[in-house]
Amino acid sequence: MGLRINDTMPDLKLTTSQGEIASFHDWIGDSWAILFSHPKDFTPVCTTEFGAVAQLAEEWEKRGTKVIGLSVDGVEEHKKWIGDIEKVAESPVTFPIIADDDLTISKQLDMLPADAYLPDGRTAADSASVRVVMIIAPNKKLQLTMTYPMSVGRNFAEVLRALDALQATYQTPIATPANWTMGQDVIVALSLDDAAAKEKFGEFDAVLPYLRKTRSPV
Repeated sequence: MGLRINDTMPDLKLTTSQGEIASFHDWIGDSWAILFSHPKDFTPVCTTEFGAVAQLAEEWEKRGTKVIGLSVDGVEEHKKWIGDIEKVAESPVTFPIIADDDLTISKQLDMLPADAYLPDGRTAADSASVRVVMIIAPNKKLQLTMTYPMSVGRNFAEVLRALDALQATYQTPIATPANWTMGQDVIVALSLDDAAAKEKFGEFDAVLPYLRKTRSPV
């Protein structure tokens, strides 16, 4: 299946380092969720990325967001790998890691083609496209995806910034400009004419007829 922005995420049954998740939707509940995926355990870039996510535990909690990893290996490998991650990060890994040693979940999430397989003696390159970040809203719809190559470690400060922007604009007629961070002015959605914008937000700055900035409501 091809997943696109605003598609409903499949309600997956997952095996993880913290046990079985019978329903991905139930696990998300009323929270936001971030799923970030990896091609293999015990790989250098992935270890630093998992560590970065572990270090941000308080930030995810502040934002009412659950995080869950995925790596193309089994539960026992995940549990062993967690020790390395915690050593590098100097932080506990408190979130689950999905086991996907048969590629079922990666294929369902459109990270790999249906005919993908893992050869004997495989390396991370055999599942290289499993380097994705997905941010999911409480309504279980996909809000954002980022796909990275093997050589580039993900910037989780940017993931946090994008999450802030998504939460600020969720079901609110605003957008965020380039490089926006929490507290900065936002853009009034084009769905509101000037009168409606003034009624909803008060004063706004019309930089251009189609670019109207106003104070962030959050």
